[in-house]
Amino acid sequence: MLQPYDEYKQSESPFERIIPAHWQEKRLSWMFQFTSIQNKVDEELLSVFLDKGVVSYASTSQKQVHKPSDDLSKYQLVEIGDFVLNNQQAWRGSVGVSGYRGIVSPAYYVLKPRIEINSTFLNYMVRSNDVVDQFMLASKGVGSIQKQISVPYLKRTVLAIPPRPEQDQIVRFLNWKTSEIAHFIKEKRKEIETFVELKNSIILHAVVKGIKRNTTMKECTIEWIDTVPSHWDEKMLFQCAAEQSISNKTVHHQNLLSLSYGKIVNKDINTTEGLLPASFDTYQIIHDGNVILRLTDLQNDHKSLRVGLATQKGIITSAYTCLKARNNILPEYLYLLLHSYDVSKVFYGMGGGVRQSIGYTDIRRMTILLPPIEEQKAIVAYCCEEQTKIEQMISGIKDEISLVQELRTKTIADVVTGKVDVCNVEIPQYEPEVDDTTDEEYPDEESGEENDDTTDEEVDE
Repeated sequence: MLQPYDEYKQSESPFERIIPAHWQEKRLSWMFQFTSIQNKVDEELLSVFLDKGVVSYASTSQKQVHKPSDDLSKYQLVEIGDFVLNNQQAWRGSVGVSGYRGIVSPAYYVLKPRIEINSTFLNYMVRSNDVVDQFMLASKGVGSIQKQISVPYLKRTVLAIPPRPEQDQIVRFLNWKTSEIAHFIKEKRKEIETFVELKNSIILHAVVKGIKRNTTMKECTIEWIDTVPSHWDEKMLFQCAAEQSISNKTVHHQNLLSLSYGKIVNKDINTTEGLLPASFDTYQIIHDGNVILRLTDLQNDHKSLRVGLATQKGIITSAYTCLKARNNILPEYLYLLLHSYDVSKVFYGMGGGVRQSIGYTDIRRMTILLPPIEEQKAIVAYCCEEQTKIEQMISGIKDEISLVQELRTKTIADVVTGKVDVCNVEIPQYEPEVDDTTDEEYPDEESGEENDDTTDEEVDE
């Protein structure tokens, strides 16, 4: 059990806090100088993530949503050890000390340390709540997300700094602890991947082989499926589903929907977070039972789930293809079948060459396996039951991950703010591990919106 320091003193922070008595406090303006070196267009692009700090832009899927400006001449040079803040998102923790050399958007502030300091300790510290809370005080704005940070107030931020040997020990301790947690999360995410693969395989087998035992089989004309039940029909998609396209231009429906994690979910039409158009006139109206396909960005994005089933009336981007099931197929079965096509990467082969997007006309002659209606009902019921069991197990694992992520945040905060003393903790040998996944690994799949051309000067993580 970690213990507090022997002696504390009152902090100069605007919040009622105490720090170890031997730590020094400095204003941000004393520790850093603002810098803005431009015209470095050949340098690597960098960005700042809420949960990761400064990252290489090329290593993320952010490029699918937040495109850099065509003109990089005003982008600013960042060197290793520089402190980078998103001037509209610093209050949320979109800050970090860079481990890379590169360039960032003019929407960031770049600060260079005036003093010698352990840059890893600095990165842990500036991302802690004690410091981010001060960025909140320094930020002004009318929206709930975009708040411009005031430089004069930013410069008054109070930073508590331990002696250099203590900084180094804190880094050793936190690197050890965060590696342990990262290893745990990595193993848990492997478990989730296994359960997801199991769920997909159960659905795939049900929609291409059926759920009845000892069924007579026949050869299938679909090249990646060998045999199917002999009493099933093979139809073209247009024989089972029609494209539906109902404009929202004259209706102005307000129930905004989104395709996320393979599900059609509600989205706040009034939110200022993320990318939303100024008008929803170009959106389409969808109804309960419509199957929605995102057939965009086929060459770049091979991870997102592209098929969802609508369970309510609302509006969704017209960049998506909306299908209405005919009388010979249940919407729920059509969704399960197309979902299986999706996870089997069928759609990616249709967007070859330079084609990034396809539409209904490109898939209307795709072969659809069609059991009798009563058998479709049985398949849907079976898949729903199996899905529910597996998703409950996945939910439990995600809860475990959330708990250890909270533990990691608390551990870092307690150590870098001096609530606990780790100076005499012996660090064992361990295998370094980095939790290299972010929230973007599970993105809101609205990346096919018309707003795709937004640059990171306008909005960022």
